[in-house]
Amino acid sequence: MPICAETTIYLTPDLEKDLADRLSRIEGQVRGLRRMLLEHKDCESLLIQAAAVKAAITEVTIKLLEGHMETCVAECVTSGEGIEALHRLKGALATVLRRA
Repeated sequence: MPICAETTIYLTPDLEKDLADRLSRIEGQVRGLRRMLLEHKDCESLLIQAAAVKAAITEVTIKLLEGHMETCVAECVTSGEGIEALHRLKGALATVLRRA
């Protein structure tokens, strides 16, 4: 494993807070969706809410990938380990896209 994989650089504090806030909202959306299901709300409303949760998760994934490239990958590039960082990023992107 390359040295840059054990870097002290992580996501920026602002991005970390943004992601934490987004995940908290998603938790609330999922709880609301579950409550709607238990209350036997109509299927269309459930589907709309499920799509909203999926879209919110997609946004978290995008922000996380952007932050990863701006911090972790950038540090690897500047430390001369850019090729390895790009290979790892390629693998991560492949995993994300397969599960989308």
